[in-house]
Amino acid sequence: QVQLVESGGGLVQAGGSLRLSCAASGRTFSRYAMGWFRQASGKERAIVAAIARSGVSKTYADSVKGRFTISRDNAKNTVYLEMNSLNPEDTAVYYCAADQKSGIYSTEAYRYDYWGQGTQVTVSS
Repeated sequence: QVQLVESGGGLVQAGGSLRLSCAASGRTFSRYAMGWFRQASGKERAIVAAIARSGVSKTYADSVKGRFTISRDNAKNTVYLEMNSLNPEDTAVYYCAADQKSGIYSTEAYRYDYWGQGTQVTVSS
C-alpha cells in the first residue's frame, strides 16, 4: 500500500506558474505508474498527465499540452507537476494517484489504486 500527499497548490494570477509535488510513502514507489488528475467544481475528475514507472513515457491532456510538465524522482518517492501559463480554466482540486496494474500508464481514473487528498489550485483572472 502507498500513501500519497500533495502539496504546492495555491492562488495564482493568470499567466503565472505553480509546481505541485506528490510525496509517496513506502519503498515501492518505482513500481507505480503515476497520474495527476483534477476536478473542477461541478465537473468530473479528469486526467491531467500520467507518467510511466521509469519516467520516460508521459502523456498529457490536450488542454495542458505545452504548458504542464509531469516528472518523477524515484529516489525521492515524488512526482511533480510543473504548471505554467495558468489560466482560470485550470482552477480545480488537483489529485495525484498511483497505478500498479497498467503496463505503462493509464488515463482512466478507475485504474488507479491509491489517491492523495488533493490540493486546491485557484487561478484568478
